[in-house]
Amino acid sequence: MINDKGILIRNIYYMLTYAFTDLKHKYYENIAKEEFKHIYDIFAEILYKGMSMQIKQGLYRAYIDKHENLYTLRGKLDLQGTINDRIRRQTAIYCEYDELSVDNILNQILKFTAMALIREGSVGLKRRAALRRLMLYFSSVSDISRSDIHWSTLRYGRNNQSYRMLMNICYFILDGMLMTTEAGEYKMAAFSEEHMHKLFERFVLEYYRIEHKELNVCSSEIKWDIDYDAECCIEFLPKMQSDIILKKGERTFIIDTKYYGKTLSTHYDKKTLHSANMYQIFTYVKNYDKEQSGNVAGILLYAKTSEDITADFAATFGKNKFWVKTLDLNQEFEEIKNQLNAIQALYLS
Repeated sequence: MINDKGILIRNIYYMLTYAFTDLKHKYYENIAKEEFKHIYDIFAEILYKGMSMQIKQGLYRAYIDKHENLYTLRGKLDLQGTINDRIRRQTAIYCEYDELSVDNILNQILKFTAMALIREGSVGLKRRAALRRLMLYFSSVSDISRSDIHWSTLRYGRNNQSYRMLMNICYFILDGMLMTTEAGEYKMAAFSEEHMHKLFERFVLEYYRIEHKELNVCSSEIKWDIDYDAECCIEFLPKMQSDIILKKGERTFIIDTKYYGKTLSTHYDKKTLHSANMYQIFTYVKNYDKEQSGNVAGILLYAKTSEDITADFAATFGKNKFWVKTLDLNQEFEEIKNQLNAIQALYLS
C-alpha cells in the first residue's frame, strides 16, 4: 500500500528496522510480509509484538516509594505522619518504604502509547483489539498524561535494556501529539513531513553505519573555520550540526538529508533548488575543509515525493565537489539500497 505522500508503507517499516536495529530480531520479521494501510498501523503492530515479548519476559519492575498506614513497622517510620495518626486516634503507624512494582514510568509510557493507538481511527480494528487485550497485563500500571513524560530523564540498565527500542518507538509515535478537547483527550497528529525527515535522516545514517563497515560514519558538529580566540563573536554563530558524515581514508563526504512535499521551489515559473539548502551544504563543506585540500565533498540528498521533476545536480566550487541527488523511496527496497550504495560511491569508491 502507498500513503498519501507516494511512499510505499512497507518501505517505512524497512527504514524503521535500520533506525531501530532491534526490529531486525526474528520476533519482528513477519511484519514485512503484512499489508498496512497507514503508518500508524505499522507502529501498532511493532508495539503489539514488542509489548507481547516484554510480557513473556516479564514487565520491568522498579522500586517505588510508598507511604502507608500499617500495624507493623516496615521500612522507615514516618514520625510526623505517625504523630498525626495518633492525634486522630488511629492505632496504625505511618511507614515509608520501597517496593518493587510494575507501576513505573517505562510501563506507564507503554500503556499510554498503546491506548493512544487504540483510540486512533487509522489503526485497523484487529490491531486495536490485539493491543486492547494486552492492557489486561497493565491493570496495575497508572495512567499518565503526555505532560508527565520527560524523555530526557529515562535511564536504562541491565534490567530494563529491552525497553530502549520500545521507548524510541513510543517517542516517535507520540511526538507532536495533539490535545484535542477541553477534557485533555489526545489525538495522533498526522504523520508530518517533519516526522518523515527525522526518520529519513536516521535511516540513511544507520544504513551506512550497518552496511558499509569500511566507512567511518557519524553525525557531529562542524566547527566554524574562524579564529576561536575571538570569543566575542562565537556565541552569535548558529550551531552547524551535520546529518551524516562518511569518512574513508583522507576523504570526507558530508550528507545533508531533506524531506519535503516539494523538493524544488518555483521562481517566475522556473523550478530551482531551495537556496537555503545549497547555502547550508556549501557552508558545511567549506568550514570542514579548513586546509582547503579538496578532500571534503557534500551532497544534498532529497527523498523523492510525487513530483515528476527530481533534483539531480553536480558541480565543483573551488576544490570541493557538490551533488544534489534524489532517493526514490517509492520502489522495491533492494533498489533503494542500490541507490544508497551508488551515492556513497560518487566520492568514496
